[in-house]
Amino acid sequence: MTQNKKLPVLGLGMLLLQGGVAMAQAVDTIPGMPPVLDPHNIYTETRANNLNPEVAKDPPRIYVPNLRSNNVYVIDPQTYTVVSRFKVGKSPQHVVPAWDLRTLWVTNNAEGTTKGTLTPIDPRTTQPLPEVAVDDPYNMYFTPDGRSAITVAEARERLDFRDPHTMELQGSVSVPQCKGVNHADFSIDGRYAIFTCEFGGYLAKVDTVNRTVIGYLKLSGGGMPQDILTAPDGHKFYVADMHADGVFVIDGDSFRETGFIPTGIGTHGLYPSRDGTKMYVANRGSHKIHGPPHGKAGGVSVIDFATDKVIANWPIPHGGSPDMGNVSNDGKTLWLSGRFDDVVYAIDTTTGAMRKIPVGQEPHGLTVWPQPGRYSVGHTGILR
Repeated sequence: MTQNKKLPVLGLGMLLLQGGVAMAQAVDTIPGMPPVLDPHNIYTETRANNLNPEVAKDPPRIYVPNLRSNNVYVIDPQTYTVVSRFKVGKSPQHVVPAWDLRTLWVTNNAEGTTKGTLTPIDPRTTQPLPEVAVDDPYNMYFTPDGRSAITVAEARERLDFRDPHTMELQGSVSVPQCKGVNHADFSIDGRYAIFTCEFGGYLAKVDTVNRTVIGYLKLSGGGMPQDILTAPDGHKFYVADMHADGVFVIDGDSFRETGFIPTGIGTHGLYPSRDGTKMYVANRGSHKIHGPPHGKAGGVSVIDFATDKVIANWPIPHGGSPDMGNVSNDGKTLWLSGRFDDVVYAIDTTTGAMRKIPVGQEPHGLTVWPQPGRYSVGHTGILR
């Protein structure tokens, strides 16, 4: 892993190599956030096989939360087989790596009840630990300074800032115009996050330091925004929209829509390649929240970051419903849940060839572990 001391930040001036050679303007991040080593690419530290030495001791596994069977399946990526499974709370939605990379949190939002929980998993043993009661944790993120976890209380239209270890409540932000508050990503300096509002077609911009809503943005079309991903430059954002069948492009700083990239029916999940040049887009094959299995339009599109053009399309053989997931440590495999087909897809990132592994009922936000990077800002593993 790259050591920060080799690229010291000198005030707000330049990043300097040893010997005094100027490299690039430093990014004025929020206090406590690890420095941005390349202001043109926030993903430099998530390149293939760049594992933290401690994280490298964790066994490679794919953790799959199954929404309707209330359990987590664990897949060995070397054998493509389920090697264990365990029960968790009601309605597990996502498996979320903690900021410090030492815990994986299962977000059990207990849909329709007030009995939500988080199930911590020890990635060294691959086993669950005692659950923590948390109201409506549909998804979870971590502020880039590591000081707070943000549980996304979708049904409550609320963001709960919590202690990242104990999950004790620190404070809440109400987002009443953000119906179905859902996914998020952060600016290059950590000063704001943009959240998607699934039921209404809005985005919400939130000040992460002062914990206030900066504003809302209504998307020009579609109306069902899902996943969101920050571009390598840390200022542009991509928003998958399940009704628009593509990706909206947003200037995060000015908070305005600047473009749209058509991909496929039911555009849903967004993941950067390990070399930071491409984005994998999961098209779920249906506009419905509970779609049919074997959707003929289900597949993956590949977008080139430099041009914002689709450079490849990989349909699921015999149809499918690719949803959420992530990329393997070596960058060679894209792992996605098959939401309506009760399978997980392992997709070759060079050829698009894929395997299917049967899992539990309605797999959702799976994570791949271990992953390269210094820290996690949440979801199924947004590392920096």
